[in-house]
Amino acid sequence: MGRGRAKAKQTKVARDLKYRTHDTDFGALARELHGDEADTDESDTIDESDQWSDYRGPSRD
Repeated sequence: MGRGRAKAKQTKVARDLKYRTHDTDFGALARELHGDEADTDESDTIDESDQWSDYRGPSRD
């Protein structure tokens, strides 16, 4: 027992998502998906592509 309350909540959330009208900001979604970070400060971001730049790896001689 105890699943009834969780299932009722899931059903309520599913109905809410299905029938509610959404005001979607497609411009913000596109910026997020394309990684446009014009609003962030450069000093706050971490360049993850440079994480392994100092690592040389095993030599292949």
